[in-house]
Amino acid sequence: MRYNDRRMTQDFERFNGTDTYLTSDALKASVNVALLLERPLLVRGEPGTGKTLLAEAAAEALGLELVRWHVKSTTRAQDGLYVYDTVQRLYDSRFGDKDVNDISHYIKLGPMGKAFDSDKRVVLLIDEIDKADIEFPNDLLLELDRMEFYVYETRELVKARHRPLVFITSNNEKELPDAFLRRCFFHYIQFPDRETMQAIIDVHFPKIQKILVSRALDIFYDVREVPGLKKKPSTSELLDWLKLLLAEDMPLDVLQSQDARKAIPPLHGALLKNEQDVMLFERLAFMSRRSG
Repeated sequence: MRYNDRRMTQDFERFNGTDTYLTSDALKASVNVALLLERPLLVRGEPGTGKTLLAEAAAEALGLELVRWHVKSTTRAQDGLYVYDTVQRLYDSRFGDKDVNDISHYIKLGPMGKAFDSDKRVVLLIDEIDKADIEFPNDLLLELDRMEFYVYETRELVKARHRPLVFITSNNEKELPDAFLRRCFFHYIQFPDRETMQAIIDVHFPKIQKILVSRALDIFYDVREVPGLKKKPSTSELLDWLKLLLAEDMPLDVLQSQDARKAIPPLHGALLKNEQDVMLFERLAFMSRRSG
């Protein structure tokens, strides 16, 4: 299998976002630079800023299959390439009727291996890379550089037929190695400002009352600014909260009488996701009542 080493020209297919995923001009430019340079795009930002959705939107817009690799704390780089199923081979040697001498039957490609082996170019998402061990990114350097890996059990060199468009997301939970960073193009997604958030809400709730959105946004951004908050609510949590407000037919006067810095927001379970933050708001509400 040979990697198609084509040179991209100025007329390559560009990413311009989708109807359901709003992107800034800077983010569009970053994706297109990654396309042009054929380098992985490392996307950082706090949880809920749309990093994973970006890869999904790019795959949709460019008409490419999306291959996902969700990284966990126990994930090894090897898992993304291939796995040798020794347990199944041992089982077949005792009870099965397969030719256990043909080891290729027991080689299962991981997400990166499948992206390399695809007949067409794909989008490869390596999601939340900073969840894994610090050595995990370094263990992928050779594969990302050469677009190939070696299967030791079958003595086969697997080369990418088409270089995938690689998105790597990070929540900034830990620093990534310099050697790995040098191989990526980088973009930091800022948390959406009020105007951008309004546009996002319009996409998901085109018929929602403007006054409801305005008051909900007041409360949402006030909550995010409360000092000492352990986990700030994200965009996806705001959308969930709005969905709940609509489902419960929450009266506008309930929202209008709220000060997020002095009281717990209605249906706060959609915004506050741990007991420390709930207790923080309870203390603020108690102090507000005493001083009032």
